[in-house]
Amino acid sequence: MEYLSLVMFVVVCLVLLLGYPVGFSLAGTAFAFAGFGLLIGGFDATYLDSVPSRLYGIMTNQTLLAVPLFILMGVILEKSKVAEELLVAMSALFGKMKGGLGISVVVVGMLLAASTGIVGATVVTMGLLSLPTMLKRGYSPELATGTICATGTLGQIIPPSIALVLLGDVLSSAYQKAQIDMGIFSPDTVSVGDLFVGAIVPGLILVVLYTLYVSILALMGKAETGENISSGDADLNLWSALLPPLLLIIIVLGSILAGYATPTEAAGVGAVGALVLALIKRKLDLSSLKSAMLDTTKVTSMVFVILIGASIFSLVFRGFGGEELINDFFTGLPGGVFGAMAVVMLVIFLLGFILDFIEITFVVVPLVAPVLLAMGVDPIWLGIMIAVNLQTSFLTPPFGFALFYLRGVAPKSIRTEQIYKGVAPYIVLQVMLLMALAIWPELVTWLPEKVYG
Repeated sequence: MEYLSLVMFVVVCLVLLLGYPVGFSLAGTAFAFAGFGLLIGGFDATYLDSVPSRLYGIMTNQTLLAVPLFILMGVILEKSKVAEELLVAMSALFGKMKGGLGISVVVVGMLLAASTGIVGATVVTMGLLSLPTMLKRGYSPELATGTICATGTLGQIIPPSIALVLLGDVLSSAYQKAQIDMGIFSPDTVSVGDLFVGAIVPGLILVVLYTLYVSILALMGKAETGENISSGDADLNLWSALLPPLLLIIIVLGSILAGYATPTEAAGVGAVGALVLALIKRKLDLSSLKSAMLDTTKVTSMVFVILIGASIFSLVFRGFGGEELINDFFTGLPGGVFGAMAVVMLVIFLLGFILDFIEITFVVVPLVAPVLLAMGVDPIWLGIMIAVNLQTSFLTPPFGFALFYLRGVAPKSIRTEQIYKGVAPYIVLQVMLLMALAIWPELVTWLPEKVYG
């Protein structure tokens, strides 16, 4: 029966590739296999008895309350044109440098990642605002498209990332389960705040690597000097564009780092702060506010439907004995923890081609994380490795989600293969970061130890 769990996993991947809604595909496939298992006497129906309590636990989870609040914060900032003003301000600041516009795109991508945490919105916004100007100023199509795609995916790793919020909740449950299985009945905990702090150094390293790459290519003649968005934007007040979003980021992340607020409380502050900022700048009318609320509701509903479907799927998977099968497989791998971690990273990277980070977080991570954590892997380090890995898969041709987002808004003169060539160096930089984190886990764990002891 345990092999039937693997068949179920393959079937659900095929159903998702056919384009059916993710949450319903997960739950529907699980119920179909559970029914078949009951007919042949290979499935215990008591596993399904815990479905109502699982769903109630999801709906009352205080950590997951941060999801709609961070989404609302990001959507309001997107609709209030903060990104456009930031890009103009950064271009004015770095305009006299070689590659100044490219550096501006990287810095604004970082700030948008820290403000919104939404990958698709960042890629589309930067593609519409900066791609035409970068091409006019002498940037090669490969460098321009690659820079925009790569900086857009920073929302995966730079807090307050939605991906880290979801990963933190899943890893918290997996860490407690792993310790209980090991006979530790007063388990340590890992929180979303831990992942936020652990992601700061790797995120900044990526920003530095991107900036160095753009600067080197600019010095090699891939871009002109003295870039500006337009001549009419030179008089824009730099600080009026920079200070409000920077202040919002400092309040949200600072309150978490200082221990004054949980991520959920900080998300509430961020959502209210974004709303106040948009109203002060007079960039948000009633129709835009209504649109922001509707977008937030749609995305939040999608996340929770997927979470409910994944919860049912994991119950049925466990009922067929799939958890024991995975545990036996990983513990039997040559190389111990290193071998198991390498296989998990490879599987998640490949699944990132066909599944969204939400699906991987809710379906795959709960299956593999307890085994790795029981083998002694640090939970914060594991979470950041998974986040960077997913970020890399989002850039990798031919299925990377960031490539699809940019292709949708890029001019027809930009060929798809040029986008693929443009992201290749950034993929190499992210793989280098993954290798560095594997060799020096302290890059992730040092700051949480300093902040939280």
